[in-house]
Amino acid sequence: MNYPTIESVIGNTPLVRLQRLGGDTTNTLLAKLEGNNPAGSVKDRPAMSMIAEAEDRGDINPGDTLIEATSGNTGIALAMAAAIRGYRMLLIMPSHMSDERKQAMAAYGAELIEVTSDEGMEGARDLALAMEARGEGRVLNQFGNSDNPLAHFRTTGPEIWRQTEGQITHFVSSMGTTGTIMGVSAYLKTKNPDIQIIGLQPEDGSAIPGIRRWPEAYLPSIYDAARVDRVMDLSQEESEVMMRRLAREEGIFAGVSSGGSIAAALKISKEVENATIVAIVCDRGDRYLSTGVFAAGD
Repeated sequence: MNYPTIESVIGNTPLVRLQRLGGDTTNTLLAKLEGNNPAGSVKDRPAMSMIAEAEDRGDINPGDTLIEATSGNTGIALAMAAAIRGYRMLLIMPSHMSDERKQAMAAYGAELIEVTSDEGMEGARDLALAMEARGEGRVLNQFGNSDNPLAHFRTTGPEIWRQTEGQITHFVSSMGTTGTIMGVSAYLKTKNPDIQIIGLQPEDGSAIPGIRRWPEAYLPSIYDAARVDRVMDLSQEESEVMMRRLAREEGIFAGVSSGGSIAAALKISKEVENATIVAIVCDRGDRYLSTGVFAAGD
């Protein structure tokens, strides 16, 4: 019997209908459960893609040292992918990220380097490039690596099209590296250019793990504004409230940015009729428990 490997079960995640949060509506509200990937997030897809494609080009070889700046999910996914393929993985992340994320990376054998919360992701990205310049390893650069959106063009987009039988009218995704929204948009627009692509970013002053409102100098180079029909701002509070409601009213245990995606999908649902709205639920809620966000009142 030809049994699957852990790598082969990345993707093909469920697309489920929201039953209560949408209320009385003519729309179909769907959540793509990326937490069902082996390392627990949508980032499993680009992590494996970036390593596998670099290997195929001969850019890296098992045993090499890889470096990446991460706020968490990509780091966990890369740690898993490096373990599968046999690489040393150095991950650089802001110190204020949740303990669960740090412990998960370490569990896969990755080595962590922390920058201060004030330095943030910009500081982590700068340090990764400085380490590469010193010859300490190879930066995969999820923010500028075309193999990131390629993973979603090849897998996430086609899955959504197939699972909705081509009925999708709106796609909603939080934006961090922007790989998910770039790849899915590129695919879905080839199928139906009228599909609306909605990207989400934190409003000024809000801190939502995994997504960013990038300064111009740090805007991911894989991002193409022309591929996004609408950008919506999210508050940290509404994202956290919806995250808790998603668990309590739908039984979907997910992270803060996923709460934001659902909150945005519900706003869009109030504007349209007879639509099929797909939102990315990018990870699981268990990697946020130590932050206390699930214990807070609404």
